[in-house]
Amino acid sequence: MSALVLLRSLFAYQAWANDELLEKLASLDSHAHGKERLIAIRLLNHSHVVSKIFSAHLTGARHGYSADSTEDTPALDALRTDVATMDCWYLDYLESVSPDHLSEPVSFVFTDGDKGSMSRQEMLTHVIIHGGYHRGEVGRLLSQISVAPPWDTFAVHLHQTEPSRRQQALREPLSA
Repeated sequence: MSALVLLRSLFAYQAWANDELLEKLASLDSHAHGKERLIAIRLLNHSHVVSKIFSAHLTGARHGYSADSTEDTPALDALRTDVATMDCWYLDYLESVSPDHLSEPVSFVFTDGDKGSMSRQEMLTHVIIHGGYHRGEVGRLLSQISVAPPWDTFAVHLHQTEPSRRQQALREPLSA
């Protein structure tokens, strides 16, 4: 499997996981769990802003952020729409980028003013790992208030979106 094919799969997974988690947050009782809901929205907003910043780095555009989050907390519905739009942007980007382009280094400036350089592939990987980290934080927060978080694993995503994988079992399963 090429890096590009894997990145496409990982970004499809991230879009699925983001949607599942934001749907779960929408069902959270804002009166009973207002503090936790606010923290969750702030964490996911931060992750979203970082995704937007790195999309700008990937294209050489200005992102306009001076920090890795926004001062104001967005409404959950607006955040959900914005996250879905950004997830689609990354999936579209991966349909147009060439495999050779992925290894090219890109210089940029972090929001704190430090200079950085990463390949496009490293940037994309960062966005995936960063998003998973913060979804995990929100999942832990939900667990602490006795709300079951959605299943946020790559394996669950693959088997839900491609049920035929269940029929492709190995003759002799590998031991764990």
